[in-house]
Amino acid sequence: MRIGVFTALYQQFDFEDALDKAAAAGVSAVEIGVGGYPGSRHCRVDELLAGAAERRAFLEAIAARGLLLSALSVHNNPLHPDPAVARLADAELRNAVRLAQALGVPVVNGFSGLPAGAPGDSMPNWVTCPWPPEFLQMLDYQWNEVAIPYWREMEQFAAGHNVKIAFEMHPGMLVYNVETLLRLRAATGPMLGCNFD
Repeated sequence: MRIGVFTALYQQFDFEDALDKAAAAGVSAVEIGVGGYPGSRHCRVDELLAGAAERRAFLEAIAARGLLLSALSVHNNPLHPDPAVARLADAELRNAVRLAQALGVPVVNGFSGLPAGAPGDSMPNWVTCPWPPEFLQMLDYQWNEVAIPYWREMEQFAAGHNVKIAFEMHPGMLVYNVETLLRLRAATGPMLGCNFD
């Protein structure tokens, strides 16, 4: 078993200094942010996607410290009702999957996202119970019209790159507990899983 650290904890340090901090803490693996809320301070995504030499140097810096790159992380909201926010989140997630494949990293960690409660709403709406009755309508919309179609297609995209997507079950997101994780996975496919951070 390996114990790792998410290098977002070391945002104040550059990439190699963050790796040094992780190694000094005695961990053997690192998860590195590539967009979304954690940002990409320790990973120049476009450069790594563009060049094999850049990817080799990136992986060598990690391995030189006795560390393993266990996952990439892109926590954001691809289900956001604001189309610009959703497009950016989707693009970052797709680039994370492409980069994971190029680096030989098996997993991209992130959030499930959270849609609006109804078409035309401008903000995400976290519904956690089925009453009053309109909440059931909101949940039906969120799951069946937004989340399942999006994640079904994304699961196929990830499978095509031989990468799994792991959700951090988090309050404020559609997948926030085991029940919601299993519901989404049953409706999409085996490339979607869980991140027990």
